[in-house]
Amino acid sequence: MATIRDIASKLGISQGTVSKGLNGATDISETLRNQILATAAELGYTKRGIGKTENRKLCIFIENMDYYMEDDFGYEIIRGFRQAAYKEQWAVEVVPVSHHTQERYPYDQLMIREGFSGALILGFSYDDPWMEALKKTKLPTVLFDHYVSGNPTVGFVGSDSEEGIDLAIAHLAGLGHKKIAFLSGEETSMISEFRLHAYRKSMKARGLTPAPELYAVSNYSTGADSAMVLSLISAGATAILCGSDLIAYSVIRCCDSEGISIPEDLSLIGYDDLPTSSTTRPPLTTVRQDRSMIGQSGYFALHALIQGVSLSRNLLRPTLEIRKSTGKAICG
Repeated sequence: MATIRDIASKLGISQGTVSKGLNGATDISETLRNQILATAAELGYTKRGIGKTENRKLCIFIENMDYYMEDDFGYEIIRGFRQAAYKEQWAVEVVPVSHHTQERYPYDQLMIREGFSGALILGFSYDDPWMEALKKTKLPTVLFDHYVSGNPTVGFVGSDSEEGIDLAIAHLAGLGHKKIAFLSGEETSMISEFRLHAYRKSMKARGLTPAPELYAVSNYSTGADSAMVLSLISAGATAILCGSDLIAYSVIRCCDSEGISIPEDLSLIGYDDLPTSSTTRPPLTTVRQDRSMIGQSGYFALHALIQGVSLSRNLLRPTLEIRKSTGKAICG
């Protein structure tokens, strides 16, 4: 493990100056502070005294995900993480970040400057600046629904998308549906890639054709527009599997406005099982992710990484909550 002496030696400055740079002292220049933080990150430095309660700090960096209200996707994940962390006397800070934030503040430097021992990262996309930094970081980090290969200090936590999608396709196929459409979220998300692969695999396993016209890309948060939904129905879809519950809610709104009855005319399945999904009209059949357990698992994985145990993919099993938005296919 790198020390203050190692940083000082590499930069040719005193250990006292290095200490000032690492601890936010105001009597050194910002340029020198950034040099110290960059060198600390390069050498794999972490602050000592992790056993002291006041130094036990973890961070949740979050982007592209709502988390303030109980109905928000990130709410239960953060609560589960905090519950597990607090039991072992870790302070947890939630830090919203943007693409601009990541460009301005390099990941390792920010982590060291703020004294975080590890981080859970939620809602990131392929093109986020920190994703490249995470390939090389030496700081314990857990990503939700994103995977970084080859770095023993970075882990993955989520639910098994292949199993979740297969549960949904099996249910719809059992009801006689043959033309099952998949309405995905953004293609900049790794989880969209996983679920599209799982959809195609599950359809083919049942002798069904995942035709290109039965696949469309929407937005995990804002959902699909009417033209997109109607296009899938025009292509012959008798059922739509959505990449999130929020996308499924937009399908329900479209069907309401177009006079399309669910499930009589179209069966619908969401993904996530948000609290609102049991109260939609009709109540939504959906793949349930236990987000509280995902949060707890995120902490357990991060704690293991901090202790030097290298973990890769950590997947929870999803379940299918069958409600009234799915029914038998009138025609194949």
